[in-house]
Amino acid sequence: MTSEQILAEIREANLSYLMLAQSLVRIDREQALFRLGVSEETADMIGALTSAQMMRIASGNTLLCRFRMDDDIVWSLLTNHGKGAANDGMSRLHASILMAGRHQEAA
Repeated sequence: MTSEQILAEIREANLSYLMLAQSLVRIDREQALFRLGVSEETADMIGALTSAQMMRIASGNTLLCRFRMDDDIVWSLLTNHGKGAANDGMSRLHASILMAGRHQEAA
C-alpha cells in the first residue's frame, strides 16, 4: 500500500466516522456521548457540522478517531486470548464494563 493510498483510506475513515458520529448525536445524544467518548461541547459541534465542513475536516491526513482501549486487560478480554468460545460473551461484557467505568472517570 502506498502513502497516497493510506492517506485516501484515512480520509475515507474520517468521513465515515464523522457521519456516524453526527448520526449518533442527532438520534441519541446520551448514547453518542458514551459510545464516542466525547464531551457535551464536542457533541454540539459534531451535531451542527454541515456537509461541507465534514468534507473539509475529513480531508486532513490525521485520523480523527482513536482506540479508547489503551489497556492490556481490555484488549485481552476483547481478543479472548486463551479462553474458549463459551466465555466470549462474558469477556466482552467485562471489557464493556471496564470501558464504561473509564468513560465515567473521564467525564
